[in-house]
Amino acid sequence: MAGIYIHIPFCKQACHYCDFHFSTSLKKRDAMVAAICKELLLRKQELTQTIETIYFGGGTPSLLAPQEIDLILETVYKNFTVSDTPEITLEANPDDLTDATVTSLASSQINRLSIGIQSFFEEDLKLMNRAHNETEALQCIIKAKQSFKNISIDLMYGIPQMSSKQWQENIEMALSLGVPHISCYVLTVEPKTALERFIKKGIIQPIEDAIAQEHHSILLEKTEAVGYHNYEFSNFCIPGWESQSNSSYWKRKPYLGVGPSAHSYDIVSRNWNISNNALYIKSIEAGNLPLEREILTKEDQYNEYVMTRLRTASGISLLEILEIFGTQFHDYIMKHMQQHLKMHLLFEDGDQVKVTKKGKFLTDGISSDLFMLPQ
Repeated sequence: MAGIYIHIPFCKQACHYCDFHFSTSLKKRDAMVAAICKELLLRKQELTQTIETIYFGGGTPSLLAPQEIDLILETVYKNFTVSDTPEITLEANPDDLTDATVTSLASSQINRLSIGIQSFFEEDLKLMNRAHNETEALQCIIKAKQSFKNISIDLMYGIPQMSSKQWQENIEMALSLGVPHISCYVLTVEPKTALERFIKKGIIQPIEDAIAQEHHSILLEKTEAVGYHNYEFSNFCIPGWESQSNSSYWKRKPYLGVGPSAHSYDIVSRNWNISNNALYIKSIEAGNLPLEREILTKEDQYNEYVMTRLRTASGISLLEILEIFGTQFHDYIMKHMQQHLKMHLLFEDGDQVKVTKKGKFLTDGISSDLFMLPQ
């Protein structure tokens, strides 16, 4: 089983925190859609497995017209073997989800929406330079629920001006709306973003780890109280509504990424397309794939396994490490996890090694301690 990721590199405006590849100019939209379809054709031999998930990410895929989405999906179905019941997700911004757009999407093959709310507070949205306002943040979910059952929303915490009370109200609002899936990400300061420049100039206060950790604790408490499953560090859902697309990344399933800057993975290698719209289109039109490839060493594969699995509720399987990577890697992790077991940051559950509630916010640091460096 495998997945396809489609990167739509257009946005109405630049969010201050974003370092993803996108353009605010839509002049090349027609050519981009044609190039994405052609890339799917050029790379159809790379995935012979059945496609379980199709994910439109970005950028802002909800800027596409219904016929453009249909054309891309038609190309996927013509060139790949797709499951009878695939999960087909489209990322959407609240300001794009008009009544007409929601109705149109509901009549397409899209069966899951991932909506970038980020916050229900106007001051947070303005700080992040989001294109929507707090009214649209609320109304778009109400509209979407009339046509879609499978809805996820994104929220951000650790925002400099956000109090713990506001963060709690954000979570309570999301839960009161009954969305089955919530993804919550801590705001990070990425290099060369507007957010980084504003913090350096003193326009925005620096992000404090202690505040982010407090917000994370509130998040765990609130979601657990109503029965949401924290199946991966940033992802929470009513049991049974886990994102199949996200889960495939943590389960070492291959995926094909098309569009500028999109990454692909086949377990033993990773490749990524050029992050330049004009050069991407030009290369694809000429029948060339504008990508770079990296062969993953055994150490790389093991480190990725540790990094992704430790973020999940199921944790690391010591038996899988032995079967997939061999005795050397099994003995290595057994030795290096002991300090974290003693500090009650990790615990053993049969064959599984999992992060404790105390250790959850420190997951990435714990993972790096378990990485094997090249010999």
